[in-house]
Amino acid sequence: MEYFTTTSKASKRAADCVIVGVYARNKLGAGAADIDTSSKGHLSALLKSGDISSAPGRCRILTGVPGVRARRVAVVGLGKFSKMNSTIYKKAVAAAITALDGSKTKKILNTLTLEPVDGTSPYYLARHSVEAMGDTLYRFTEMKSGRKKKPMPLSSYGHSIAKRGDAAKAARGAQHGDGIAKGVSLAKDLGNLPANVCTPSYLARVAKKLAAGNGKLTTKVLNEAEMKRLGMGSLLSVTAGTAEPAKLIVMQYKGAGSDKPVVLVGKGVTFDTGGISLKPGPAMDEMKFDMCGAAGVIGTMAAVATMKLPINVNVVVPAVENMPSSTATKPGDIVKSMSGQTIEVLNTDAEGRLILCDALTYSRRFKPAAIIDVATLTGACVVALGAHRTAIMSNNDALREEIFAAGDAAEDRGWPMPLGDEYAAQLKSNFADMANIGGPGGGAVTAGCFLGKFTDGMDWAHLDIAGTAWKSGARKGGSGRPVPMLTQVLLARCGALP
Repeated sequence: MEYFTTTSKASKRAADCVIVGVYARNKLGAGAADIDTSSKGHLSALLKSGDISSAPGRCRILTGVPGVRARRVAVVGLGKFSKMNSTIYKKAVAAAITALDGSKTKKILNTLTLEPVDGTSPYYLARHSVEAMGDTLYRFTEMKSGRKKKPMPLSSYGHSIAKRGDAAKAARGAQHGDGIAKGVSLAKDLGNLPANVCTPSYLARVAKKLAAGNGKLTTKVLNEAEMKRLGMGSLLSVTAGTAEPAKLIVMQYKGAGSDKPVVLVGKGVTFDTGGISLKPGPAMDEMKFDMCGAAGVIGTMAAVATMKLPINVNVVVPAVENMPSSTATKPGDIVKSMSGQTIEVLNTDAEGRLILCDALTYSRRFKPAAIIDVATLTGACVVALGAHRTAIMSNNDALREEIFAAGDAAEDRGWPMPLGDEYAAQLKSNFADMANIGGPGGGAVTAGCFLGKFTDGMDWAHLDIAGTAWKSGARKGGSGRPVPMLTQVLLARCGALP
């Protein structure tokens, strides 16, 4: 994909389509106003007659607009001028791309970047635009047979800028948006694949393929025998009931010399039956998404590698299946973690924390600048925050605020949640150092407290993405979150933001 910027007027630019916006009360956006002048009031007339809607997310494609060089004009609604923000902006871009999808459009100019989007800079306008386009054009058709719909042959995508001094910022935004969109698409693909394809071994192959030919990125994969020698009894207790071998995937990207790395740990349960503590049947098919933490950190690594960021990043993925069988771990069993701490497994469906704790202990060897684990960890998090925000917990206030701010900037929002001894007390066990579940209250937080027992001395944060990693219903599929949030953290840390 070629990205460009231009100060040319919307009416003068040769393109297959120009995207312009209109507001409530017949107010025209910057690009629309120029086209309206060149067409001698064509857009104003359509807007006043109701043939064009100003409602957010509505779009109409016009052809043959007089005085305009572009073959098509995509007119999108922006709602009230005073309410214009980045969320509406991304919705408008998505509406235009959706309306154009299926056409033979090759070159698009987006003039919505000229709108006063809540003080958003040219960098973020271009970046959000490219991310919204990537999200809209994403299709998962790998497992479908028969003739597949051809994608729009888009090869060139541009952004209007008010002055030439904004060109570098917008160009960087488009470049970063492209890298993030690629990472999000990979995370979606991994989540959407069925569990009989996307196994722990498959995840390992994807990670190795990402590193192939990249001089800054390496991947190694530890097998069960190697994990046993390391003392990862907690992780291996989860995979005891399945014939599918567990993998510990370790990716290392070196873009900043000897700097301490940021370590991202992703839960990779490629299918979660709950084990002996078997889940109910309805919607169990969605437990193929229980590896979306792994998908998110691998997708983030893909974004980092695409953008060639000057930072060191490591990814650690404990990848397993959780299945019931005669060899499966039973409720009441006690296992020994890599840290030496013992765990009474009261519920085998609280398995994510059992693999993450050993992965967190393993990650100590990297002496991380910060460590962030990402997991579809608890249904309690969905009850608390729904499907809108990712839960953020941390033993470091500055790190928690850093991630929260990154989520806001990236339009991939989170919400801070507490940790504390009053919650951790629920994890007491009569027979081991701790139990793997607490009481019925504060389940998302007690899960975070469990992981916190393995992070002493490290700046650590935990992201519970149980509500945000995928969508159910008619739009069922992986969301690709929190790739934008995590990538924003890394962009800010390495000084790559303008």
